[in-house]
Amino acid sequence: MNTVVTGGAGFIGSHVVDALQADASDVIVLDNLSSGHAGNLSERTPLQVGDVRDEQTASAAVSSGVDCVFHLAAQIDVRQAVEDPVLDAQVNVGGTINVLNACVEAHVRRFTMSSTGGALYGEPSTLPATEQATIRPLSPYGVSKYCAEQYIGYFHRVSGLETVILRYANVYGPRQDPKGEAGVVGIFARRILLDQECIVYGDGEQTRDFVFVDDVAQANMLAMLGPLGTFNIGTGVETSLNQLLAAFEHVVGHPVARKYEPARSGEVQRIALDASEAGRRLGWCPTVSLEDGLTQTLAWVRQTL
Repeated sequence: MNTVVTGGAGFIGSHVVDALQADASDVIVLDNLSSGHAGNLSERTPLQVGDVRDEQTASAAVSSGVDCVFHLAAQIDVRQAVEDPVLDAQVNVGGTINVLNACVEAHVRRFTMSSTGGALYGEPSTLPATEQATIRPLSPYGVSKYCAEQYIGYFHRVSGLETVILRYANVYGPRQDPKGEAGVVGIFARRILLDQECIVYGDGEQTRDFVFVDDVAQANMLAMLGPLGTFNIGTGVETSLNQLLAAFEHVVGHPVARKYEPARSGEVQRIALDASEAGRRLGWCPTVSLEDGLTQTLAWVRQTL
């Protein structure tokens, strides 16, 4: 299988690359290295340094003979999106359109998009949220991701491009960029190992659905050949930030210092994703427990300090 992974030097993207290479797929990575790192890739991985906002760059990366494109290049920082919604839209909407156009021109079979669950659904009336939950984003990031999803649907209808959308919960694990949606895990891990206070914005009772990055990479692998559609990728379990800190304490074996500060705008209070549709149709389910995932994350952060 010949594949292209945009954003493939980033946190989630590099794990998708690893999974593809383990499956003997040929992979080309397109990444502008604004948040990704070449060191996340093996030396044998072809890396094209460029930005999906540039139409020619996207076309050059997605050439004829490519079977599947995994689109993970994105502006992922919710707070950055609030501060600069124009940049957020340029990357997440304009960049996605450029890659979609390149796929059509190169006759790519399938386009798999990494989207978001929590940022799309806002504050769902029922948890865990299914794919049918009302779309009501609370940040420009959620708006731009949903707009990109609509363009993907359009390209599927008019060109026949096979499309799969994966709406992630809060992904965490080794190589995590602390600026991402679920960056709190990476931030907490680093501060714990440095014996620093963990900063909690709000009362710590806000919940997230933490899903380990290897499980997310496996979802991408299943999406490469499975049915088309839109799928939540999460555990369905709400974990508050206070519970997350308690899990860290259990893993490290000592109390974790913490400091509470005022809540920040644009972030949801409670979220968890119902991924039963991915289970039924893709055959996907999460396999890594929170404590096992935190243990692996701490081990990786310890190596980087």
